[in-house]
Amino acid sequence: MRLSAPNDLDLEYAQRMMSWLLFVKAPSVSKRHIMQLGLGAGSLTKFSHQKLRMRTTAVEINPEVVSACRAWFKLSPDDKLLKTVVADALLEVKKPQWRGAVDVLQVDAYDHEAEAPVLDSEAFYADVHRALTADGFMMVNHFGRSANFSQSVQRIGAVFGPAAIWSFSATGSGNTVLLVQRTPRAVSFDLLVERAREVETRWHLPALSWLRELSPPPR
Repeated sequence: MRLSAPNDLDLEYAQRMMSWLLFVKAPSVSKRHIMQLGLGAGSLTKFSHQKLRMRTTAVEINPEVVSACRAWFKLSPDDKLLKTVVADALLEVKKPQWRGAVDVLQVDAYDHEAEAPVLDSEAFYADVHRALTADGFMMVNHFGRSANFSQSVQRIGAVFGPAAIWSFSATGSGNTVLLVQRTPRAVSFDLLVERAREVETRWHLPALSWLRELSPPPR
């Protein structure tokens, strides 16, 4: 986090976790609901809440992480747009209140040594599928020495279908971000370029560079 701009996204993988913005009309963003599973240092939550002005729900299992984010990383108190939920994300996402209620779900939860994702089963992805709106997105940060990327993609594909999965190349730090559409829809490259330019203008994210690193699903 930069102290001079605590709500900005500096890490490349975190910026890519916002690439779903390429697939929606900019004026609709503030009307959507975004959820993070795993708070970390709060960067995705702060950007969603403060910059995108979205209804934002952050689910974190450790209450000390929430306290640290508020004490050291300038995470705002809960308000009409922001809600932090101290809970096991694996159980929280199953709750009926979230069914069909989440437009964007960002999965960024790891064990304490960052060896592998802790939310990476076919059953979990099925719960996410049920939680998403029809035109919703799941964003996954895939990272860890013990992580198996191809197996994760197979599990996601078994639930969402292979045509739903877009993949970035790995960052220099080894993070591979996946963009998964709840309902796969074809989109022209020209439209993606137009949207990328708008994302760069509105939110100062490197969206045009995403188009060089983002691979579409197999046709």
